[in-house]
Amino acid sequence: MVERMTDEAVSYTERSEGYDSEAEAVGWHGPAVVFGLAFPFTNPGETVLDIGIGTGLGSVQFHKAGLRVFGMDISSDMLEACRKKGFAARLVRHDLTAVPYPFDDASCDHTVSTGVFRFFANLDTVFAEVRWILADGGTFVFITGDRGPDEPAEVMVGPEHIGTNAPVTMYRHTPEQVTGWLINNGFRPIDSVGFSVWMDSRRSAKFPIRAYLAQKTGPE
Repeated sequence: MVERMTDEAVSYTERSEGYDSEAEAVGWHGPAVVFGLAFPFTNPGETVLDIGIGTGLGSVQFHKAGLRVFGMDISSDMLEACRKKGFAARLVRHDLTAVPYPFDDASCDHTVSTGVFRFFANLDTVFAEVRWILADGGTFVFITGDRGPDEPAEVMVGPEHIGTNAPVTMYRHTPEQVTGWLINNGFRPIDSVGFSVWMDSRRSAKFPIRAYLAQKTGPE
């Protein structure tokens, strides 16, 4: 079962006003990294589902490359901010902890997620849902918190770093954990890139993350 996001995390996703400017201020380059990983596997006219699309920062480059963008997010405010940009073909409000996801089996060529997986302690069920939605051979590119085997999984992030009213728990996963979830759900891991991101515009603290690229295998 997917572990539900904390109330603080849900509240964080509701901050649509100024989200893009905050991302620019902290030098958020996660979307560029995932697009770079996925680009060699994409073609114009294909579809990409952005899981936790927010304001669309994670998938706008796919749109510019000629792909049709679908998006799913728990926040109606974020979805409205994304809708105003005019590039998403379909946007759906949905809680990622609720399965099944509201997309048909094998209905998307690619999936991307850049901003929400670090709020989940366990990603196994999310990956299972992605597998159903992806067509055979489709790619799955995403970002989550990164850690070594001896480092803690939970990290309490203070309001001064992310602008919420209370501390937020974020989760970091080892590459071995993520690879296990991928293989368990029928994905072939292809590549990963580890890097750090600033947590605030003052650039006073960093958070380690890793971008992964995997491909759905064919029928067993």
